Amino acid sequence: MNLSPSSTRTAVTRVGTAAVASVFAAALAAIAFAPAGMASPSAHVSRTQKLSLRHTSVGTVLVDSSGFTVFRFSKDTGKSNTCIATRECNATWPALTTTGRPQAGPGVKSSLLSTITIHGGAHQVTYAGHPLYRYAVASERGETSYVGVRQFGGTWYAVSASGGNVK
Repeated sequence: MNLSPSSTRTAVTRVGTAAVASVFAAALAAIAFAPAGMASPSAHVSRTQKLSLRHTSVGTVLVDSSGFTVFRFSKDTGKSNTCIATRECNATWPALTTTGRPQAGPGVKSSLLSTITIHGGAHQVTYAGHPLYRYAVASERGETSYVGVRQFGGTWYAVSASGGNVK
């Protein structure tokens, strides 16, 4: 069988296009059918954050723009994210980042809101000087079952409107 250079290019292009289309379709299917808890940690933190208060079984706590409880890490000192330097910590407890100045919802003190710059140039939200985090596998808004968990050399607390620990 003799194939001309142009017919060979056409066949290769068709096979390449079909392969790309198959990979794209598989990726879309994986996203569409992934369990809610399997979303990427950064999927919840890719915009300007507005912190709000939510009443829970452990008290009134800060939540992010999506309604998920935010946490502080007892191992952090000053305005320093120590989780990012601890192996696998950042995958479990991703920094709450923002693309703009964080905003305060009702009951949240805007004077306590700020940001720090972390590795890669991202801006992590802080409250009362504490860097804030999300629990990556949280699947329900306002979840508090992770409050007081000891992990990665410290304790993870929810945060009150005054910036204190909620245990």
